[in-house]
Amino acid sequence: MSVGILGRKVGMTRIYDEAGQAVAVTVIKAGPCVVVQRKTAETDGYEAVQLGFEDRSRRATNSPLTGHFESRNLSPKRYLREFPVAADGEYAVGDEVTVEIFELGQAVSVAGTTKGKGFAGVMKRYRTRGGPASHGASKVHRAPGSAGGTNAARVFPGQKMPGQMGASRAKVKGLQVVDVDAENHLLVLKGAVPGPSGGLLIIEGN
Repeated sequence: MSVGILGRKVGMTRIYDEAGQAVAVTVIKAGPCVVVQRKTAETDGYEAVQLGFEDRSRRATNSPLTGHFESRNLSPKRYLREFPVAADGEYAVGDEVTVEIFELGQAVSVAGTTKGKGFAGVMKRYRTRGGPASHGASKVHRAPGSAGGTNAARVFPGQKMPGQMGASRAKVKGLQVVDVDAENHLLVLKGAVPGPSGGLLIIEGN
């Protein structure tokens, strides 16, 4: 069980494989992350490491978090996330985690927040068919239509209705590592990942 890493989505591009085929890839600026806390089964009941990502000014950090970092002689970080590790994992406070923990061809999982689409109707949100498009045949073009029915006299739970679209947690598994640029802290994955460019991502090895 290997530790993961935090990063930000740079964007998508394409590369060409050995056969000359274009492959869509996502570029992620991942890390470097610092080990802020090591949790063990003896003290916390489970094995994990807490990683910090991106520096944050002391002025913008509240007192409890400031004490959390200063007690370990670390500068404040903007994001903190925990990753499970094996009991014999050699991670100590202050250690740096970089993209070099991943290997070419390795399968990874990427979690993030999807793009927010705002308030959307059922045609955009769920791709429903909609009503007749001509003006004379119907007055209902994009409305959801009946939500319950005469016999039910109520709306069933889980009914597809207009509402907030996107801006939700999503995780994509099985993405292949295409390239690792340790010098520039870049990770290139085959395929797409959740979220917009600049969005925070959590990358873990499968």
